[in-house]
Amino acid sequence: MAIVSAVFGAIFLLGSINLSAAKTDTCDFYAAVGQSLTLPFIYNGLTTSHVLRWTHNSTIVFYRQQGRVSVGKQADITPTGSLILKNLQPSSAGVYQANVLLPNGTFSKTWSGQLCMMEKAPKPKLTYSCDFKASAVKLNCDVAKVQGLVFSWTLDEKTLTSETRQTLSISLAQLKGERSFTCSVENKVSKERSDIVRPTCKAPLPSPPPLVCFKPAVVVAVLGAGATLILLLLITIAVLCCRNKFRKNQMRPEDTGAIRMLPVIKQEQDSISPEYETMHPNEDDSPAILEPSVRECYENVSQPEAQSENKPPQLSTAAEGQQPSPVPKPRRKGPQMQNI
Repeated sequence: MAIVSAVFGAIFLLGSINLSAAKTDTCDFYAAVGQSLTLPFIYNGLTTSHVLRWTHNSTIVFYRQQGRVSVGKQADITPTGSLILKNLQPSSAGVYQANVLLPNGTFSKTWSGQLCMMEKAPKPKLTYSCDFKASAVKLNCDVAKVQGLVFSWTLDEKTLTSETRQTLSISLAQLKGERSFTCSVENKVSKERSDIVRPTCKAPLPSPPPLVCFKPAVVVAVLGAGATLILLLLITIAVLCCRNKFRKNQMRPEDTGAIRMLPVIKQEQDSISPEYETMHPNEDDSPAILEPSVRECYENVSQPEAQSENKPPQLSTAAEGQQPSPVPKPRRKGPQMQNI
């Protein structure tokens, strides 16, 4: 009996190896790290008299014969013979195989399946942008890795079955009122949903007229030219002030007095009339010749007076006693200039 069981065991091992090789290219089950999974093997009427064996990549992970568990734990098996996997790790991937033998050592049932490990789907972030030129709002379901993910959309908690892309475009007319959107990403092991987003698109205000801006080089050049002009103006004013002060310092006091006396001399000369100079000539001048009018006056003297005893006319005593009043002579030389 033992020999028969050993022969059937060897055949079973060879068969399991072949099944493992056939399953390496396909995945029957998917799981994420940390999850639990029950391999769906069902054998109705399984009793403790049956031999139950589970292998993982040709390694025995559970063996029970005649009600005695020699490999693994009794809690790892369901009443129908399914294997319960807990806290899966990347190393848990591979081919799992179950075999049930009758008490006489013959095969009753064989089952195998391949498990593939995957990462959980990330939680997406829903963003949107308003396109007023196209009169639409564009929503984007952002995730780090897109490969192997399936996208889905909901509008007001209703699934949009026709939308399976990463982006969604809705016209602005459909945003009347408060509308809520969510997006979901799903892979073979998990599904994640974004937070609810309620887009609000308001037409932007008209932009103010553009400001006139100048390049920094132009501003610097203008400031430099202005500063240079102001500096030249200050230098010119300083030079003119110094020059005026220098002229005042060079002018002598006596020159100033002479300049001031000129108007006085001119006034004195203008006050002397030509008749005064004719009637009272200077002593230094030559004797004045009587004008014809004066000569005629002397010639027309009455003959009786001229012939009276051929004597010079006698002046009265009163007339003799009177002396002619002295006539002041004009000064020909100007007054000596005084220092003012």
